[in-house]
Amino acid sequence: MDQNQPGTAQAQPQPGTAQAQPQSGTAQDGTAQASPAQAAPAAPPRQHVVRRTRTGGVWVALVLSAVILLLLLIFILENGHRADIVFFGAHVSLPLGVALLLAAVAGALVVIIPGTGRIIQLRITAHRHRQKDTAAAPSDAQPPTSPDPEA
Repeated sequence: MDQNQPGTAQAQPQPGTAQAQPQSGTAQDGTAQASPAQAAPAAPPRQHVVRRTRTGGVWVALVLSAVILLLLLIFILENGHRADIVFFGAHVSLPLGVALLLAAVAGALVVIIPGTGRIIQLRITAHRHRQKDTAAAPSDAQPPTSPDPEA
């Protein structure tokens, strides 16, 4: 492409006109210099962050529970073949989906019962430690106050 064609962007001065002065922030050789005001860009305004609430957490848990229950219902309805189950001499004939669901519930109970016992044990221990801490702390000691902002 020819550089002398009209419509091309050239920064050359026209004959008989003065050369443009460099803008502030640029050196005579055309390199950019950062002025103190331009050195640190202004921080963007801080956006409001919405915190999660317990109600929102409960809502999400309910939606997930409803989806899981729907999937379990579909699973049970699709696995309607009878299965003979023998447990400690007891003979039961159940649909396969129901038998598998009962096995999953029994497996969950195997995990939940000891877990609940451990949580109770930890809460009792924490309660005892809190009582010891309050008994060891001097009762007439007042919490430190913040300095007066007017002083």
